[in-house]
Formats: sequence, structure tokens, C-alpha cells
Amino acid sequence: MHFYILTLFPDMIEQVVHTSIIGRAVSNGILSVHAVNIRDYTTDKHKKVDDYPYGGGAGMVMQAQPVYDAWQAAAKEIKSRRGQSQLHPRTIYLTPQAAVFKQSMAKQLACEQDLILLCGHYEGIDERVLEEIVTDYVSIGDYVLTGGELPALVVADAVARMVPGVLTNAQSASTESLEGSLLEHPQYSRPEEWNGKIVPAVLLSGNHANVDAWRREQSILRTKERRPDLLAQAELTQKERERHL
Repeated sequence: MHFYILTLFPDMIEQVVHTSIIGRAVSNGILSVHAVNIRDYTTDKHKKVDDYPYGGGAGMVMQAQPVYDAWQAAAKEIKSRRGQSQLHPRTIYLTPQAAVFKQSMAKQLACEQDLILLCGHYEGIDERVLEEIVTDYVSIGDYVLTGGELPALVVADAVARMVPGVLTNAQSASTESLEGSLLEHPQYSRPEEWNGKIVPAVLLSGNHANVDAWRREQSILRTKERRPDLLAQAELTQKERERHL
């Protein structure tokens, strides 16, 4: 899978994507992450990419031309590699003015061959270029950040780990929080006793059926306690619904 992140701060992207699990997947050729510097595509000799908003108001607005040309460069590379001249690559604009990103969307996006992630700054981006290139508007939460780089990295990370081969343990993605609208069960490691707290006996029993049942019950209880909004849509058996809802 190939990510193209359109940004004013490519170093910020590069410092993250070559570390940890994502970095290993890049090294193994499972993923590629390209930080496309929007400033490289401005026609302004001072590398200026923003200007005052029409109609007045505080702050500056990113101009359409450098954003569009940076997108065109990424799209051209994608079209050339895939041999599809009419292709409009999936392009995501990270903005608080959108539905909140969820695990279900990460799974959906992981089916794409290519994703372009557009990072905004200042008071946003000229609406005309957004209308021209953006296919999806995505927020990572109901708050405002100084730029789109952190949201883009959040989305890229969540999507990348859904790509086959990125996680070394194939079971990890299917048992973690939010799968089936449930939070993940508590986890324990050695030693068996720490600070007066004991690992639950069932986890030491060697009985895999009992362990699975305990983990399932704990997932439901944790969801009920911490995210009751999820429980109503969780994939529960009839007995589980009668007991917990």
C-alpha cells in the first residue's frame, strides 16, 4: 500500500514513518510513505503558500495552486504505476469539519492501493481546490490542532496496521479494542504477583476455553464501564444481551 501525505512539514512525517511497526513494514516493502512538500509546488519565489482570506477575518488561507499541483504530482505517480490515466486517487482531507474517524473506516481504507492524505494549516485551504481533489473529509476528534500532520499520521497508522503483513501477529488486529464494538480485555504479563496484585487464576489454568470465555466477559464489562455507547451496537449473543443490557 502506498501513502502520499501532502504537507508543509515533511520532516515531521519522515521522523515518524520510519520507526516502529510502520517503519519495519516500509523496510520490508509492504508499505511506502511519501511526504510531498507542498512548498515545492508553489510558483511564489519566496515559497509562500498562503494569503489573506477574501471577505476578511483572522489568519491566512492555504492557496489552491500549490496544493493542487502537489496533488497532481502524487496522482500522476499513482496513475503511471497503475496504468490508469483516468483514475482519481482516494484523497482524504484531515479537518475537524467532518465525521470522526473510526476503526471501520480504517478497515475500508486498508483495501485501497493508494491513499493521498492532505494536511491543512492556518485557517484552512481554499475551498475550490478541496472541491476539485478531495474524496473524503475525515476528523480524528472534535478538537482543533495546529495542522493536519498529526491527524494524517493517526489515520495512516490505523490504516497501515490493517494491511496484511504489517502486524507480525495475525491475531492482533482481530482481538483488539473496537473489534465487534467491544473494548479489549485486560492484559497481564510476568511476574504473577506485582505490588500485591495477582494475575487472574484463569489465565494461569492452561484451559483455553475458560481463558477465551473470561476474556470475552471482561471485554463486555470493560465496554459497559468505559464506553457504554458502544455496547448497544456490539456483536453480543442473546444471553450476553440479557445479562449486560
